[in-house]
Amino acid sequence: MSKILDGSNLTIEKIVRIARHKEKVEISNEALQRIKTCRAMLEEKIKAKEIMYGVNTGIGEFSEVVLNDDQVKDFQKYLIYNHSAGIGDPMPIEHVRGAIAGRINVHAHGNSGCRPEITLTLVEMLNKDCIPVVCEKGSVGACGDLAPMSQIALLLMGEGEAFFKGERLPGDVAFEKAGIKVPGLQARDGLATINGSNFITAISALQLYDINRWLKQAEIAAAMSLEALQANMKPYDVRLHQLRGFSGAVRSSQSIKKCVDGSDLLTGKIKQKVQDAYSMRSTPQVIGAAHDAVAYAKSQIEIELNGVGDNPIFIPEDKITLTGANFQGTPVSLPMDMISAAVTMVSVLSERRMNRLNNPALSVGLPAFLTKGAGMFSGLMLSQYTADTLIVEQRILSTPASIQSIPAAADQEDFVSMGMNTVLKNQQILDNAYGILGIEFMAAAQALDFREHTTGKGVAKAKAVIRKHVTFLDIDRPLYPDHNKMSALVKSCEILEEVEKEIGSLE
Repeated sequence: MSKILDGSNLTIEKIVRIARHKEKVEISNEALQRIKTCRAMLEEKIKAKEIMYGVNTGIGEFSEVVLNDDQVKDFQKYLIYNHSAGIGDPMPIEHVRGAIAGRINVHAHGNSGCRPEITLTLVEMLNKDCIPVVCEKGSVGACGDLAPMSQIALLLMGEGEAFFKGERLPGDVAFEKAGIKVPGLQARDGLATINGSNFITAISALQLYDINRWLKQAEIAAAMSLEALQANMKPYDVRLHQLRGFSGAVRSSQSIKKCVDGSDLLTGKIKQKVQDAYSMRSTPQVIGAAHDAVAYAKSQIEIELNGVGDNPIFIPEDKITLTGANFQGTPVSLPMDMISAAVTMVSVLSERRMNRLNNPALSVGLPAFLTKGAGMFSGLMLSQYTADTLIVEQRILSTPASIQSIPAAADQEDFVSMGMNTVLKNQQILDNAYGILGIEFMAAAQALDFREHTTGKGVAKAKAVIRKHVTFLDIDRPLYPDHNKMSALVKSCEILEEVEKEIGSLE
């Protein structure tokens, strides 16, 4: 079933289905009519020789240069050529698909002025999975993602490159094999294709979806560690968090308690401290704060997914052209910089619990470094080193990109969002987070093998899944295969999916 794009109903979950799972898209009839109405108004203005930025003027520092009729025809081509200035490896196909879907949704408002053929060709590119080759780096996040979006626009001229059926092909060859007609670019078409923050928005949407699932696994890992450390579970009473009022903490406390339901920890059979260390008793407040940050970022990204991110903007009902800065990526890059810190913060908390599992002075009777042969064997001592180096890298990458503006275009574009840097570093932060959480899961499973009490149903299921991939560390062995397996396991969300089958949703 196709996803209908009408400018107003695009969510993070729909972006995931379109970009990652390749669901087909359609543009609504009402949206198509809006595009046609706007184009008709624009053509009237062109005929009347009204001066409009990026239509019959240059761009950036050249915005005061008025183009003659012959130049207007070729300007869009050269605009795309000189903005196709990225560098680096090709972006993942899901990132490009997400950006194309976002751009179609911008056009659906009927304020961009492009011909309907341009939007319909973008729809065909998604549905026939003919996806442009786009360099990973080059965007400063204002005026939108110009460099990567221009590599999409090259295909609209039958140029550039595309992936089609596993092959990297010249753009015209890919279009021919896919059965897509090259629409060419006329006045306004090129700028209407590229002038928005669609890449940083789409990538952010995909990351937020993944980070939400990672946070739920962080709660499962916390529950396992709490079981292994014989924690006092009173700090997880939801009433405590309801009294403070943060929805993320309420959610997190309920999720962790749900994983521990059925455990001897809740029956009084196990002696517990009156009060545990912060890394054990403040987990709901910390993961909860990350949940709240994700909720805010999601609201911002979904506003952008359904907004008119373009310049200039045409308002047919008022027959007016407005020039502004709706391409500016800061509303996306600022909340996503906060997400950098949130994921790093939760990773640090994970490592602190893993430290307590390893340290015999803090582990409530567990063997040093979770090995039966301390001295001869080192157990999981070096696993902590690995987690620590990943965290240092995360901390370095958590420096906000949104404050790193470097002026460009002879100071005409003198403040930019650097949002692409934000999402690129967030991907690396998230990749590290999979590894850090995987190490906590591995340590918690190892620790629970030394305990004899009955664990919660969610905890038991998580441990069973881990043991399918990594065996108990009876005697020392090289740990890098285990670390890599655990990182891949967390990324796959198999633990999460199996636990939720057992105990219900942790949302």
